[in-house]
Amino acid sequence: MKNISIIACCLIAFTACKQEAKTENYSEEILNVTTSIYPETVTKIFDAHGGIDAWNTFESLYFEIEKPEGNDKYDVALKSRKSLITSEHHLLGFDGENVWLKNLDTLAYTLNPKFYYNLMFYFYAMPFVLGDDGINYTEAEPLEFEGVTYPGLLISYNDGVGESPEDEYILYYHPETFKMEWLGYTVTYFSKEKGKEFHFIKYSNWQDINGLQLPKTLTWYNYENNKPTILRNAVNFVNLKLSKELPNEDIFKVVDSTLIVK
Repeated sequence: MKNISIIACCLIAFTACKQEAKTENYSEEILNVTTSIYPETVTKIFDAHGGIDAWNTFESLYFEIEKPEGNDKYDVALKSRKSLITSEHHLLGFDGENVWLKNLDTLAYTLNPKFYYNLMFYFYAMPFVLGDDGINYTEAEPLEFEGVTYPGLLISYNDGVGESPEDEYILYYHPETFKMEWLGYTVTYFSKEKGKEFHFIKYSNWQDINGLQLPKTLTWYNYENNKPTILRNAVNFVNLKLSKELPNEDIFKVVDSTLIVK
């Protein structure tokens, strides 16, 4: 995944303009935000969460993911996407060029650092990260779940955008509030081939942070035939902070070249 790539890559913040189109039907047209304003539906989704313009005024984001053994702590520079994840046993960072990993004890890191360093940030910062440069929007088939029909928006990437430009996302939003309700996503980082199976996350318990709506809970669902089925596990985000101050760049620096992940 990109740029998940959830859940790994550097993305550039984008300042949004308002769409004056008379219609929301753009299923036969691919709109690239490098050359076009956002489609009306995309703008409504951003606005339902506080607005892309407001998001772009912030420089740094801090959050923690609850874990029984101790929370994972995330520091992210929103414009450069430099990041640092501090956990009980490891430091995982991105200095703007290199992904690096430092073990704090003898417990080995068993995941892929380049895939995971920005995975949870990317999931968490939805829908705003879908305003990044190099993204295309098309309509998708709606998702029906427990009696509600959620319209869908398919997200794809231009060649060369992020670690996995073949990744695809489908953002499903509430038909009345335009708030994000579900995310479908494919994983192409490991296979380097276009994904065929969509995984599903349910977004809930939105929290107001400096006027923006960010989720408290992400819930992963099992899936079958590209549809969510039953709940699998939930992740809670706590101690959220958004700041208009630039973060301390020193925390992202790799202090020893031997820590760089090749």
